[in-house]
Amino acid sequence: MRTLISTAFISLDGVVEAPGGEPGYRNSGWTFKDVEFIPEAFEIKGREQKEATAMLLGRTSYEAFSPVWPDMAEFADYKVMPKYVVSTTLTEDDLVTNWGETTILRSLDEVAALKETEGGPIIVHGSATLNQGLSDAGLIDRYHLLVFPLLLGAGKRLFSTTDKDTQKLRLVEHEVYANGLQKNVFDVVR
Repeated sequence: MRTLISTAFISLDGVVEAPGGEPGYRNSGWTFKDVEFIPEAFEIKGREQKEATAMLLGRTSYEAFSPVWPDMAEFADYKVMPKYVVSTTLTEDDLVTNWGETTILRSLDEVAALKETEGGPIIVHGSATLNQGLSDAGLIDRYHLLVFPLLLGAGKRLFSTTDKDTQKLRLVEHEVYANGLQKNVFDVVR
């Protein structure tokens, strides 16, 4: 079974919306304008590209990333790996042609089936709504969280408010940086 890894920039109060400056959110760009940049805190982002063998995105994140990431040198490893987009509305005509092989999945059941295929880790970037569904369905195996020392209030959250049984996590990697940023890597305990 393939490992499904959710990676996120997240505020201390759980917000993941518009960390890189995406339009339409009051605190857009909070990862770079409100916290001093310390390069070593972002080492995990490069490691993720080297370790992942596929990327999974929700429709909104795909539509935000696909016009930009294919031409960014810092995301070169992602350009060549297979991508999967979970959407009930996207069509093949909506997919960009310069970002490698992309497959549309229509349901979380199809994500579960993808996890059963041969291959290495699948990384999920952004995709707040998709992450909530994946977590609630028990499909996420690991979290890579860069926790920013900010309280953003309103905004899309990584975790749903669904009333469910406790889901235990095991901390497998942790580091705190001088700017207050924390790297937390958790495995989901099954």
